[in-house]
Amino acid sequence: MDFNVKKLASDAGVFFTRAVQFTEEKLGQAEKTELDPHLENLITRADGTKNWTEKILRQTEVLLQPNPSARIEEFIYDKLDKKLPSRTTNAELLGQYMLEAANEFGPGTPYGSTLITVGEYQKQLGGAEREFLHTSAVNFLSPLRNFLEGDWRTISKERRLLENRRLDLDICKARLKKAKQAEAKAANLSTAAPDFQETRPRNYVLSASASALLSEEVDKAEHELRVAQTEFDRQAEVTRLLLEGISSTHLNHLRCLQDFAEAQATYYAQCHHYMQDLQRELNRCANAVGAPQSSAAVCPNPVSSTFLSGPTSPGATVSSSSGQRPSTLTMEQTQLPVTGTRKAKVLYDYDAHDSSELSLLADELITVHTVPGMDPDWLIGERGNEKGKVPVTYLELLS
Repeated sequence: MDFNVKKLASDAGVFFTRAVQFTEEKLGQAEKTELDPHLENLITRADGTKNWTEKILRQTEVLLQPNPSARIEEFIYDKLDKKLPSRTTNAELLGQYMLEAANEFGPGTPYGSTLITVGEYQKQLGGAEREFLHTSAVNFLSPLRNFLEGDWRTISKERRLLENRRLDLDICKARLKKAKQAEAKAANLSTAAPDFQETRPRNYVLSASASALLSEEVDKAEHELRVAQTEFDRQAEVTRLLLEGISSTHLNHLRCLQDFAEAQATYYAQCHHYMQDLQRELNRCANAVGAPQSSAAVCPNPVSSTFLSGPTSPGATVSSSSGQRPSTLTMEQTQLPVTGTRKAKVLYDYDAHDSSELSLLADELITVHTVPGMDPDWLIGERGNEKGKVPVTYLELLS
């Protein structure tokens, strides 16, 4: 092994000298070169960027993956540079359990058929969550990690080097100051009137020789100071350029944040859409279970042609007890002539998705009718001067 003792001793000496200078500065026993105010502001801004980026990154990881064990597993795979195995989301796992339970209880039973419906939507929610997690990791988490593990490490390295250059500069300043003080003291001794009765002449010869040595020491200290000042100024410029790049980092993180917010909005919109569809299907199931035509009391497939076409028996009627509220709107009740109108009570709030639909408030009364060729899941609703399509499952027809 190549072991350079002289270099090791030199490095140890430099480290010790810097440590002494740093300690004396902290104790107020040595002067400290202050950095440029602009550079100080850049350093403060960079430290803030680093600290908040770490906090945002950690909290986003908690948001996307609340399980600490799973986060540790992801961290280990990332450090080993290996691909993380595909993990089933909680919603997908719940949906799978519901489907398996439905098969055991019987898919033809009301409970089993409802488990199938809800389970399928849970799996769709899980798929949307998986896509959201992947998009967020690529477009948001990765850029933040790249900054902390790449750009920030480079900045930190150059800042440490700048601090060493500053310590070397202050050491040279202190050394020059001491050399000048010693030179001035020797000069004062050499100019003093000699007293031949108490001092021998050869002392003055030695004093003159020491003065020459001190002058050389001052010249050497001044040269080292100039070199140290040049290296410090060069390193300060390098550090300044890197710190000014934080502005570009902010712009990059801004774009990443916008991508994250867009992915989040898309995910929640998908979840809202799936849950609205699920609610409609569950309402259809409840209507079908309450209808006398469903002798087996099984929730029909909401997209099957049998369910959409309504009951085939012309004599079918809807029975109700005296203490029962008006029956919920069923499919045969929606087949109204274009000119026929009826009053309907709104069961749930509904927000219109576009200008062709009409927003609804729970418990309000509206007028509804249908038109030939219209989707049986929808009616035309009117409220005053407002008019638009309304979903059947949100209404209860009144006699």
